[in-house]
Amino acid sequence: MYNAVKWKYVILLGGMIILSSFITPPKKIKIWMIGDSTMCLYGPERAPLTGWGMPFAVFFDSTVQVDNRARGGRSTRTFISENRWQPVSDSMQEGDYVLIQFGHNDEAKEEKYKDRYTTPEDYRKNLIRFIAETRSKKAFPVLITPVSRMRFDKDGKAQETHVEYSAIVVDVAKAQNVPVIDLDKESRDLYQKLGPEATKLLFMQLEPGEHPFYPEGSKDNTHFNELGARKMAQIVLAGIRSLDLELAKHVVVRVK
Repeated sequence: MYNAVKWKYVILLGGMIILSSFITPPKKIKIWMIGDSTMCLYGPERAPLTGWGMPFAVFFDSTVQVDNRARGGRSTRTFISENRWQPVSDSMQEGDYVLIQFGHNDEAKEEKYKDRYTTPEDYRKNLIRFIAETRSKKAFPVLITPVSRMRFDKDGKAQETHVEYSAIVVDVAKAQNVPVIDLDKESRDLYQKLGPEATKLLFMQLEPGEHPFYPEGSKDNTHFNELGARKMAQIVLAGIRSLDLELAKHVVVRVK
């Protein structure tokens, strides 16, 4: 009797093991991030320089995988011409998300940045291309306006720094029926709330000798430190929630 019961459980256990081998684990949701230096990854040797895509990635549960392909100095045009977009387009799968934030380099007309410049017309076309190719894979594009630089007038009012190119992002989003997160406006609203002096605490603003990696200091009004990057990531996460994207269900909520 004992042996019969024993063998029954052995057979049952074996059946469960065999059955489990045929169960496919759930597919992870992949978030592709394409954009510029304000979003991209940096190595520890560049600390405290931090792209907002770095802290952004840690806010999701284990069902989400983030692949940050953003690169410093890239515009929509050079991201395409350097063959950075095509591998993303080829690799994305149904249900993936593509977060798209360009503009800083597209609008750069200065002589030293002329190789990055993208006309407003081409900027629009490139955004539409990203959207069309993403949708062709049954993935979800999300447009993000370029995060604001730090600039205040003499009265302490935060100034808009991407007037033309942010407007194009919003227009394209409306025309293509694509969700958009207005990081330009939301970041500028944060600067206004903090004021000119406190806003410096978000950026790569270092006095000479303050940090061993930057012995000559840094007066950067575009790129963020760890605190600034986290604040920008939180704005984007809040945007994902307010848009009621399915992705919002995978943001980790920790209850004390």
